[in-house]
Amino acid sequence: MDPLLRPWMPDDAPIILAAAGEPLMERQFAARIDSLAAAEEWIDLLTTRRHADSAYSFAVLHEGVPAGNVTVSGVERRHLTGWISYWTREEARGRGLATRACRAVAEFAFAELGLFRLELAHRLDNPASCRVATAAGFLTEGVERARLLYDGVRYDTETHARLATD
Repeated sequence: MDPLLRPWMPDDAPIILAAAGEPLMERQFAARIDSLAAAEEWIDLLTTRRHADSAYSFAVLHEGVPAGNVTVSGVERRHLTGWISYWTREEARGRGLATRACRAVAEFAFAELGLFRLELAHRLDNPASCRVATAAGFLTEGVERARLLYDGVRYDTETHARLATD
């Protein structure tokens, strides 16, 4: 495993709690994380998903401290596909961590999980995420109109994919 990545550990709960409280992070967690107990539950959920072979989440390390997350989820064995998502804490943005983590988790998914196709998407109003995707070798495949609904507003997304043969 790339030294940039490691599985989340129970001791990381304070970092998750802090990350969940940052602006721009409100949609990165499926459940509200507003306490250490909620952060611990989130980490437990990641462990459960790993054991179920449905998702693999990793802390993205900066100077040995978790500064973000990268996940391959939606692991589908019939077609050997997965879905990539990523985020970094505010102080870690702009350092190339998300791009390096996205590349590393793609290599993990291809080499260790045996997946063939990885997909990701970002809102069209998130050019930083687009830069991460393209720099990590994910080719643009198209726009999905009105794909996401947040607070009563629909958002278009741009889909990217990377194949094991790319």
